[in-house]
Amino acid sequence: MRILKKALLATAALCALSISTGASAAEVKKIGLAVPNLQADFFNQIKLGVEGYASKLGIEVIVVDAKNDTATQVSQVQDLMTQGIDAFIYIPAGAAAAAVPTRLARAAGIPVINVDREPEGEPGDTVIYGENILSAYQVCDHIIKKAGGKGKMVIIHGQKGTTPEVQRFEGCKRAIDENPGVELVAQQWSQQWSPDEGFQIAQNMLQANPDVSIIFGQADGLAMGAAKAVQGAGLADKIIVGGYDGDGAALESLVKCDTPFIVTATQSTQAMGVLAVNSAIAIGHGASVPARQIPNAVLTTCADAAKFVEKHP
Repeated sequence: MRILKKALLATAALCALSISTGASAAEVKKIGLAVPNLQADFFNQIKLGVEGYASKLGIEVIVVDAKNDTATQVSQVQDLMTQGIDAFIYIPAGAAAAAVPTRLARAAGIPVINVDREPEGEPGDTVIYGENILSAYQVCDHIIKKAGGKGKMVIIHGQKGTTPEVQRFEGCKRAIDENPGVELVAQQWSQQWSPDEGFQIAQNMLQANPDVSIIFGQADGLAMGAAKAVQGAGLADKIIVGGYDGDGAALESLVKCDTPFIVTATQSTQAMGVLAVNSAIAIGHGASVPARQIPNAVLTTCADAAKFVEKHP
């Protein structure tokens, strides 16, 4: 599948690199994985990818869940540093204090693999994140075209300042700028990328802008919450909603195709987890890896969501 092509090619290259340097997976015995919030399917899918692949290699994975609190995550990472981990896979819980865990790991001589988000001013040895800009452009272009290339639009952002929030807005704004008939009338930032936030934010936006016809939620949770608000307002036949990530619940919703939520960009989340483990192994043995590794995301509509429900990449 096209969605896996870049990730799998990068993974294969890293495996070959490790072999060529005489490295074996057994030498990396324990990996620490810090995630923002395992209630979010996106992060859980990455966790499954890391754990599933690492177990095949005989590598132990210690997982900590910050529950979207940066202070908690810093404390958890401090604890991880005392548990003898050989590599650190890190998804920052937010932009604030995001550099601290990377700094802690580097001070301990532990390789750092950032996933999904890149701490400003303190990057890891490599960062792996989905191709946010082009795919967000494709989602917004799709919903704008479905709306006839015109209308009032609102955006529900993810957590302000994080890599996906910034890049997904960049991509979507490009689609808006290409369509002079579209007016961006409101934007609001969420804290947890959650359905509840999407619902509440969309409710407020619809009350202030009752003639909105296009909504982009920067994550599927936000988009599905917004779609629920649209339905509750009796506007399901007037508003189109697009999301991002290809979460399990979102893909199942697209298969049914019975809400205003009609499109997402499916990320290769489990493949990103595999790539993170292989990167940890390679870096741990002194091999060079790209500073950025960017698997693609695929525009997914009601017509083709079923294949990703059957097997999530």
